[in-house]
Amino acid sequence: MTAGTSNLVAVEPGAVREDTPAGSVIQYSDYELDHTSPFAGGVAWIEGEFMPAEDAKISIFDTGFGHSDLTYTVAHVWHGNIFRLGDHLDRLLDGSRKLRLDPGYTKDELADITKQCVSMSQLRESFVNLTVTRGYGKRKGEKDLSKLTHQVYIYAIPYLWAFPPAEQIFGTTAVVPRHVRRAGRNTVDPTIKNYQWGDLTAASFEAKDRGARTAILLDSDSCVAEGPGFNVCIVKDGKLASPSRNALPGITRKTVFEIADQMGIEATLRDVTSHELYDADEIMAVTTAGGVTPINTLDGEKIGAGEPGPMTVAIRDRFWALMDEPGPLIEAIQY
Repeated sequence: MTAGTSNLVAVEPGAVREDTPAGSVIQYSDYELDHTSPFAGGVAWIEGEFMPAEDAKISIFDTGFGHSDLTYTVAHVWHGNIFRLGDHLDRLLDGSRKLRLDPGYTKDELADITKQCVSMSQLRESFVNLTVTRGYGKRKGEKDLSKLTHQVYIYAIPYLWAFPPAEQIFGTTAVVPRHVRRAGRNTVDPTIKNYQWGDLTAASFEAKDRGARTAILLDSDSCVAEGPGFNVCIVKDGKLASPSRNALPGITRKTVFEIADQMGIEATLRDVTSHELYDADEIMAVTTAGGVTPINTLDGEKIGAGEPGPMTVAIRDRFWALMDEPGPLIEAIQY
């Protein structure tokens, strides 16, 4: 697949693996699904019921669909281990509180349902979504918010990639959109993960039109915000920085900062100007659906040497090593 043809690379229906570069740090587990189970390959939990992912449906009257009145998180499973589920749930529940959403389940209950979805799916590598919506009422199209029953939707499907494995290893391309800026933090709270993607989608189309994989959006003050579904980190003179405003507090970015600290690298959350972005020695996109991906060119110009930089490579390799390392960050799924 050539850069610019898609912003989200998904496996074909029924498949569970993407191609990965031989010998790279990104390698799938070697296993086969037992297709005698209708849940093999994907499971959803909707309104208290587990079902095959292909059968998953929600009401068109749910305000999560109608008004994007929701929050969500995406965790991932790699080699049968779910990564930082507790952190994902903390962020989900924090966003729910800010939006006055009541999931109706405790953190532990949500964790148990999530892990059961993965277990039933049999997937050793999985993309796991948890969404809390304002829901819907007894009357179709109910507008009285106090009469809506909040809903929780959870699913586990084969791993989806914002950046496919080959791009994580060899790097990818990005542009800074000319025609759209990131929504202001006084309009959409960037600390609450949401589906209000109008600006991100417009940026993605502009990137495609300009022959790039993805986009890095600036805010109204020309400071770096984030990309469609990923945080941005820059490297300059051996130091790492990432935007502190108009950007989601990403779990993958949190991991990157912890890795940097362990490596003795100075890492700072702060305002990052557009000048700093273009002048960076290295740029990386960090996200659950794409790990740590080097950005080799920006607006058609090379970043550094135009290939994955040493700090990005070191952090990327350490990130994937954590997927198998016993400790508090991972929990083995009981299949």
